[in-house]
Amino acid sequence: MNQQTPAGPRPATEDPILFAPPPAPHRASFGAGLRTWFLTGLIIAGPVTVTAWIVWWFVSTVDGWVKPLVPSYFYAYIPPEIPGIGVVIAFLGLTLLGFLAANLLGRSLIKLGETILDRMPIVRGIYKSVKQIFETVFSQSGTGFRRVGLVEFPAKGMWSIVFISTPPTQTVASHLPPGAYTSVFLPCTPNPTTGFYFYLPADQVIEVSLTPSSSPRRRRSFRSSPNRNRPPARKRQVKAW
Repeated sequence: MNQQTPAGPRPATEDPILFAPPPAPHRASFGAGLRTWFLTGLIIAGPVTVTAWIVWWFVSTVDGWVKPLVPSYFYAYIPPEIPGIGVVIAFLGLTLLGFLAANLLGRSLIKLGETILDRMPIVRGIYKSVKQIFETVFSQSGTGFRRVGLVEFPAKGMWSIVFISTPPTQTVASHLPPGAYTSVFLPCTPNPTTGFYFYLPADQVIEVSLTPSSSPRRRRSFRSSPNRNRPPARKRQVKAW
């Protein structure tokens, strides 16, 4: 009489796919660790090196411009080989120039010089453009790029951070519809030095309590964290039969 094999689950050894042992934990190789250490050192030393190079280039450039203009007898008291001596002399000279321009005589001389430059066809346009840039960036009395606001851009219901600049000049305002306008600069991400500069009605700009230095960092942080509000991925579970 033939004996029948009792029905039941098969041994685990008969199905190596479902009952395979868990894989061993992955160990980072020496090459991967060496690459991580190198990139970490590059991230630390890179910004410091680039900053030091830019500072050294600026100091060397200003020294090369200013030192030839200083009388030779001045170097009898201070050696010209000291790095940064030209920067100090330029700082003192510009401060003295600003002090002289604050009084009536200085303003009269500046007005006379601008009148002479205004009569030169090519130099006039270059001087006015450069002067407007310097007044926008460095003027303490102006408000250009010192305020931060929100504008509805690029579509309705979507808001972007902008730098509020100055109202349009009389030439530009004469070609705009009636009303109060202001100019804003919309920086691009991740490079905030490029962007869009446009005019829009002043009532369409919402000023916010942010500083111009914190706005680019906020824009970069929004871009560099795309998974901040993304829900966590669900883990797939494999059921053994």
